[in-house]
Amino acid sequence: MKLPKSAIETIEMWRLGFVATVTAGGRPNVSPKGTFVVLDEQTIAFGEIRSPQTITNLTNMPELEVNFVDQFTRKGVRVRGEAQMVRRGTEEFDTLIGHWETLWGDLAARINVIVKIPVSEAKPLSTPPYDDGATEAEMIATYKTKFAEFYP
Repeated sequence: MKLPKSAIETIEMWRLGFVATVTAGGRPNVSPKGTFVVLDEQTIAFGEIRSPQTITNLTNMPELEVNFVDQFTRKGVRVRGEAQMVRRGTEEFDTLIGHWETLWGDLAARINVIVKIPVSEAKPLSTPPYDDGATEAEMIATYKTKFAEFYP
């Protein structure tokens, strides 16, 4: 499935996705990953640095969902797919790692596995105030004020 332009923009602006997986015991597991890249219009990926539970879960059951949210507009995208693990030391890893080196420099050297996610489904996310007529400009103003209170 091709990602909508708005989804690509959100992922590339924030790069933080909340990855939902399932443990071997059937329990939900959500873990934030801050190393997302858009490889192409149909594939996203993150670099695994210290997420052994996520990798274990994906090895047992590769289906996952990732949520990306713009903290100011309160809009985002829900992406589903089946993870493909690309391990360090493989030709494919060496081909892909440049995306992370360009963005994060030395941090890329800590990546153990690149988790590719061919997108099978992408759905928009938004918050209820939009149902009541709120505009993006209003939401941005509200959350700029709120963030300024948290981080003056």
